[in-house]
Amino acid sequence: MLPQTRFFKACLGIICILVILLLLSKVSFLFKPVLLIFHILIVPFILSGFLYYLLRPLVAYLCANQMKKTFAILFIYFVLMAVLILFLTLVWPTLQFQVKNFIEGAPLLILAFQEQLTRFQQNRLFSAFLTNGTDFSKQLSDYLSHWITVASNYVTHVISFVTNFVIVVATVPIILYYMLKEGEQLPSYILRLVPRRYRKDGREVMSDIDSALSGFIVGRVIITLLLGVMMFIGFLLIGLPFSLLITVAATILNLIPYIGPILGAVPVLIVAFAYSPGMVLWSLVVVLIAQQVEGSLLAPHIYGKRLDIHPLTTIVILLVAGDIAGILGVILAIPLYMVVKILIARLYSLFLEEKVEELVE
Repeated sequence: MLPQTRFFKACLGIICILVILLLLSKVSFLFKPVLLIFHILIVPFILSGFLYYLLRPLVAYLCANQMKKTFAILFIYFVLMAVLILFLTLVWPTLQFQVKNFIEGAPLLILAFQEQLTRFQQNRLFSAFLTNGTDFSKQLSDYLSHWITVASNYVTHVISFVTNFVIVVATVPIILYYMLKEGEQLPSYILRLVPRRYRKDGREVMSDIDSALSGFIVGRVIITLLLGVMMFIGFLLIGLPFSLLITVAATILNLIPYIGPILGAVPVLIVAFAYSPGMVLWSLVVVLIAQQVEGSLLAPHIYGKRLDIHPLTTIVILLVAGDIAGILGVILAIPLYMVVKILIARLYSLFLEEKVEELVE
């Protein structure tokens, strides 16, 4: 007779799960087609979901003003096409030119950075803090050279990837159209798979997840775009080289909560330091003013306190996600964490309710 203790049942369940995982690893070749399809479709679906939360309020607004949903979606597509044409006409040539100059001028940028370090090294006040200034200068220059090379290669690969990514261009508009048109019916389809006694909780969970993702994505994008506009205007006023390219990089990094502003300021200060120490000061002033406006004036009104996550938890999540899935993992880490947090909280609540019912009975 096998023991029936809770500990024994838990151990038996863990052993069964491990055995199942071991058996699945022996037939992993059967899942390669599924993984291939997953890798092909993951980016279009993520991008479509991202755009869905951004555009859904516009569709709802147009429908509230007596416009049919199909025509509302097509009208938004037309506006987006016009914006894309304006971007390709007005912004893309300048951005492409700055990317080309940045890649070709990377060695000169490193040389200018080394010259600025040498000048600082000769300064008595600066050298007083360093026992071996030459080694520090060489190590910092080598480190910068490595990361500029990595950044140049990454930018080149990203541009080539975006240019040739026909699947995204072909599939995202179609997926997004059906998401916007039939997205409200998705919870009903999912709830059919849930047992009847849990459907009310399932509906509330999906509502909470939808609200959290909508608030996070819409709020973060609006704030980040406004921050990017402020920084770009400031960089133009002070005459910072590669102003558009640096602003785009800083804006993308600012999508990451908490540590994004710090990461976004790094390329700004490196390019500014290679130009002149005075440019570093002015660039720092622009970045700090933009971030203060964003944090003190814009965020409380647009973003509110929707991101109820401790900063230390955020940093740990971002580090783990970045190590697992790179930049895509960093961008998706916080939304996924919010979804998992809501699910675990509700499951724990249901578990406690069932325990209370058992005690009452």
